Amino acid sequence: MNATIAKFGHPATLIAEYEHWAVLLRPAQPTLGALVLAAKSDATAFGDLPTEAHAELKVATAAIEAALGQAVGYAKINYLMLMMVDPHVHFHVLPRYEGERSGAGLTVPDAGWPGQPDLGQAVKLGDAEVAALTDWLKPYFA
Repeated sequence: MNATIAKFGHPATLIAEYEHWAVLLRPAQPTLGALVLAAKSDATAFGDLPTEAHAELKVATAAIEAALGQAVGYAKINYLMLMMVDPHVHFHVLPRYEGERSGAGLTVPDAGWPGQPDLGQAVKLGDAEVAALTDWLKPYFA
């Protein structure tokens, strides 16, 4: 695993894993069910990923969309590839909705709806909340 995956709390935040990708709970939740989809390679440019990683991206995103659709009931989904601080290829995956959603004892409003996501309003999770939300989401990926 690369340093970006470690920074996002692996292994505690690991929800699903593929050959080339890891799906992690985002420790700060701008919307309920926010994830990080991180390439397992050391690539720091999207175009540098191996062909197989690009092909597997379809599998990973389909699983994410199905799981978050069931868990959160989002209206839209945003994939943000910012890579400003954390250098390895990764996306912030944000389910978007009007109002708020609840799960695993946590309620999170979508403060930016219907515009851009408001990352500054993210709910910062403690260790117990990370564990609860991760355990809540994992079965949706089974």
